[in-house]
Amino acid sequence: MPRSKKLLFLIVMLGTSLSAQTLFLKKVEGRVYSPKSDVSAVHVLNTTLGKASITDGNGFFSITAKLNDTLVFSAIQFKRKMMVVTAAVLESKMLYVPLQDALTELDEVVVMPYNLSGDMAKDLGKMEIEPVITASTLGLPNAYLKLPTKAERDLYAATANPFMSFDPLINAITGRTKMLKKRIARDKKYGRTERVRAFYPDSIYQTELKVPVDRISDFMYFCEVDSAFQTIVDSHDQFRLWEFMRKKSINYRKNNKLE
Repeated sequence: MPRSKKLLFLIVMLGTSLSAQTLFLKKVEGRVYSPKSDVSAVHVLNTTLGKASITDGNGFFSITAKLNDTLVFSAIQFKRKMMVVTAAVLESKMLYVPLQDALTELDEVVVMPYNLSGDMAKDLGKMEIEPVITASTLGLPNAYLKLPTKAERDLYAATANPFMSFDPLINAITGRTKMLKKRIARDKKYGRTERVRAFYPDSIYQTELKVPVDRISDFMYFCEVDSAFQTIVDSHDQFRLWEFMRKKSINYRKNNKLE
C-alpha cells in the first residue's frame, strides 16, 4: 500500500475512534446531599477524562462521563468520595450522592483567657457580649430585600438589554434561557420541599415513616415528583400533608426494598 494511502487510512481510523469515544459520552446530572453540612461548592472531578464541575447552592451538579470513568467528590467539610460510573449511573435521570462529614476531633481544648468552665449557662453570664449589628438594626434601606439566587442572576444576565446585545437572542436560540428558567423552577420546588422536611424532626421520619436518616432527602424527592405534592403543600394543611407522606412512605419502602 502506498505511503499516502496508509496515512489516509490511519487518519480515518483515528477519526472513527475519536467519534466512537464521543458517542458514548453522556452528561451525568445529580445532587450531593448531607443531613448536616452545606452542600454548595463541592468539587466533582472526572479523573478519567480530566473534567471538573462544582455543585450549586442546593448540591446539584452535571458532568460529562462515560462507562467506567471515576468520579471524585471533594470538599473540605466532607470525606473524599470516589464513584465508578456504571451503566445504571448513565441511565439514571438524577444521581444522588450522600456525603459524610469530615470530623476533626481534638484530644484536649484549653479555653483562654476568660477562665471559662465549659458550662455554657455559667460562662454566658461572665462574658460581655456586644449587640449584633445588622442592616435591619441599623435601619438601612432595603434591609429586608430578598437577594436573587444565582440562577435568577444568570437568567437576568442572559435576557437583559435585548436592544444592546445579541446575547439574549443567542441564549434563546441555544436553549440557555429555557434551561435557566427550568433551573429557577427546580430550585423553588426544592426549597419548598426542604421547608416541608423541616416541619418534622428526622426521628419522626425514622420511627413513624420507617425511612432511614440517610434516605430522607431521597424520600422527599420521591414525594416532590408526585403532581399532588405541590397542591397539598400549598393548602397548608399539615394533617393532609402527613397522611400523603405516610402513604408515599409505604410505596417508597416497597420500591427500595426497605421493608
